[in-house]
Parts: sequence; C-alpha cells; structure tokens
Amino acid sequence: MLYYLPEIQTSYSRKITRQGHTFSLQSARVAYILARMEWNDSFMDLFRNAVERYHERPQTSIDRFFLPEEVKILADMGYQPAEMHAYIQEYAVKGDPSPSTILLIAAARRSFFITQQRGISGNARPVRAIDLPPETDDFQEIAYLPRIISKAAAKLFGTLDPSIMYYDEKDRLFLREHGNIHPADFLYLTWQAHGDKQKMVSAVLNAIRSAQQQPPATPPPSSHPTQAPIIQRELNLE
Repeated sequence: MLYYLPEIQTSYSRKITRQGHTFSLQSARVAYILARMEWNDSFMDLFRNAVERYHERPQTSIDRFFLPEEVKILADMGYQPAEMHAYIQEYAVKGDPSPSTILLIAAARRSFFITQQRGISGNARPVRAIDLPPETDDFQEIAYLPRIISKAAAKLFGTLDPSIMYYDEKDRLFLREHGNIHPADFLYLTWQAHGDKQKMVSAVLNAIRSAQQQPPATPPPSSHPTQAPIIQRELNLE
C-alpha cells in the first residue's frame, strides 16, 4: 500500500501587524527561516562537530547529544534531533552516506518544509515501521519500490519515525541498482508525483534505461589525482 501525501492542515492562521502591513504567522515564520542564506554552512558545521562529538562520546543519549543552538538550526529546517543523529551515527560508523549526500537530503526536506508546510511541522502521527509496506511488496515487479516511496513521502513531511532512517543500507542498495538515483532526487521525484505510483515507476524505469546506456566511468590516473571526480561521485553528477 502506498503512503500517499496527506493534505497539510495547521491551526496557525492568526495575523500580526508590523508597520501597517498585516502578515499571517505562517508567512512570518517562512520569512524568518528564509533569512538564513548560510544555512548550509551552519548545517555542515553542525554535522562536522556532531560527528567528532559522536566519536568522543558515542554513548551519549540523543536528548543530550545536541547543543541548544544545534536543535534550533535543525528545527528551522524541519528536522528532529533523533532524525539527524541517525545520519551522524551512520556516517561515523560506516562512512556512508557522504556529508554532501546528507546535506542534499536535508535540503530537499527543508524545501518541502518551507514551501509546502510554511515552516510548521504540524502534529501528524509518525509513520512507524509497521505502517510501511513490506520490503517484498512491488509495483510492476519492482520489489521494494512501495516501501522506499513511503519512506520518502514521510521524510518530506517530517513524519518518518526517527527510528527509521531514509537512505539506510537497503535504500542505498535499491537506488544504486535501479538507475543509480540520488536519494535527494528521489525525494523530489516523490514530491512531484503526489502519490501517483505510475509516475514513480516510470521515473525509476527511465533511470535504469539511462544508466544502462551510459559508458562506465573511467577513474582518474592514480599519479595525477584530481578533486573533481571525487565531488562528482559524492553528488552523483557523472
């Protein structure tokens, strides 16, 4: 069963007046979040500091792991501390996903949070593991697709239970084997599909065909390493 994107409903409809102009609390909240041009730098600083902190004190509980200002940075992009902690732990222990990938996933969630949720997360019930389609469920014989679509939709809405990580090892395997789709791109595809499973099937099949037509990437000569191929691999821009 596909987890369809729910209608967004909030109770934040009050008005405020500043210098003769009337704004909704939603628009004021969005304006506040948008006035953060360097949010990506703040996010990466948070990530680097948190990874270092995890290596030093891996047993620290999640509710005590982040500094108050870090919790605020996460809240302004629609992230929960436990949600971020999962990526920090995954990278600190396994070295994957890459920092740039984690940033792009966060950017997709932030864009949805600002443009679709007006900077307000709401109080929807968390999507738990029991709510997700089984891993063996398929769309048009593409196993696991219903599950990863459901995870992506919940990730966009900020309702994915923190105990479930979007782009975990099984997600990575699926996307790698089905067109090498970047996890952030998959979030945007899910956003644009609005629950239309046929659009998602078409997108995955097109990605598979495109990947099959591309020649294998040639690694740079070991004696003359360059930075560009590394960046391309991290951002999946080959």
